[in-house]
Amino acid sequence: MGDVQTFRKELKENLIDWLQLMDKTADDIKDEEPLFKEGLGLDSLDAVEIVILMQRKYGIPQSEVENKREIFATFATLADFIMANRTK
Repeated sequence: MGDVQTFRKELKENLIDWLQLMDKTADDIKDEEPLFKEGLGLDSLDAVEIVILMQRKYGIPQSEVENKREIFATFATLADFIMANRTK
């Protein structure tokens, strides 16, 4: 399970960098916390940035993400999806 935790920490740090969440640390992002609204507080523009990140960094085509809102429910669902579908 170390690999999962290592990947999640890396992804949290990448999200902080890419989304410019300068007031957050990796420890602030809880695995089961919602990404949007009351959780991490992300918005629809952040979702677009995450999709671009998934394409560029992890090789996940946009077609794999379209109409799959459940991917973005929590940080854990996002991380698990990326780990299962990454090509890079």
